[in-house]
Amino acid sequence: MDVSIRCHNRVLLLLAVLGGLAAWLPFVNYAPNRLVSGESRALWQLFSALWLLAPCLLLAISFIPGRGAQVATLLFTEALFCLLIWSAGRAATDLVQTGSPLARTSPGSGLWLWLALTLLACSDAIRRVVSNPVWRWLLHAQVWCLPLYLLISGALNNLSLLREYTNRQDVFNDALAQHLTLLLGTLLPALVVGFAIGLWCYRHPSRQGPVFAVLNVIQTIPSVALFGLLIAPLAGLVKQFPELSQLGIAGTGMTPALIALILYALLPLVRGVVAGLNQVPQEVLESAEAMGMSARQRFWQVRVPLALPLLLRSLRVVAVQTVGMAVIAALIGAGGFGALVFQGLLSSALDLVLLGVIPVIAMAVIVDALFGLGITLLKVKQHD
Repeated sequence: MDVSIRCHNRVLLLLAVLGGLAAWLPFVNYAPNRLVSGESRALWQLFSALWLLAPCLLLAISFIPGRGAQVATLLFTEALFCLLIWSAGRAATDLVQTGSPLARTSPGSGLWLWLALTLLACSDAIRRVVSNPVWRWLLHAQVWCLPLYLLISGALNNLSLLREYTNRQDVFNDALAQHLTLLLGTLLPALVVGFAIGLWCYRHPSRQGPVFAVLNVIQTIPSVALFGLLIAPLAGLVKQFPELSQLGIAGTGMTPALIALILYALLPLVRGVVAGLNQVPQEVLESAEAMGMSARQRFWQVRVPLALPLLLRSLRVVAVQTVGMAVIAALIGAGGFGALVFQGLLSSALDLVLLGVIPVIAMAVIVDALFGLGITLLKVKQHD
């Protein structure tokens, strides 16, 4: 009897092959100090060659059919993700005991690639196992529970990134507060102004062309250029009215950064408001009118709630965009994590760069996930 061997999960097959290649890349880099690149150590050199079996197991699972194989993939890759993080902390602890106090152990390219591959495998397995979007969100969130515990427990403290954080904890906390200020200071005014402009464009369709033309021009201006263009007018305004400086307004710093970020946020928000209000079915509005609802009631109680998911999607894009663009705002003295990034670049300190970059990535992912959960819950509520 012929038994055909067929791959049932080509995504996992590809990730397993890439994982096998990643096993030969540097797992950690050990350097005598923070400014030297140092030497690389592979995972199998630090622990055991049995680690090479991990991609082989993933490769074998990809040929197993059924839901059980997907559940096994999720459990195995999640355990592998947590074990890789623990192993990096353990390797750093072992190496620091044999080296000088100034020695640094930083994650290597192999570790970063392995973590990315395991996360992709987890996400693919969750998508195949669970169809409910809320449960998908919860399963994605629980992947990070054990790594967060390892971080809080101090198991990773000997990694160079955590040692850099320990040395600059006050600076990091200030940067976090400044970055959150830029984010919230952009979203709240942009939402008010964007909704007002979008509502005006919705009620006057003939004005949409000129408004969107202006907003498109603003969107095409490079961020650094827009930050620079705002310095001179604001500095002149403060010089003309010195009392404005007492309110914190200046040619550099938070003020031009917030104005620029708000201007960048207007185009997606205005488009989201107009598109959301226009996509409400006419039959729903006619039914609301037949029930005796006034025009104002139909707008606020029917049209706006139905347009809310699309508006939240636009706000989601703006929030993630603002988290990233706020890094550039450090060039004009607005602070945030961008200050750490540029300081690290100027001093050729990779750990300091990562200390600014990784929180920005984490913040963007968290913001995107929270908006995704809100949109999902809103859809569930509307369907009910």
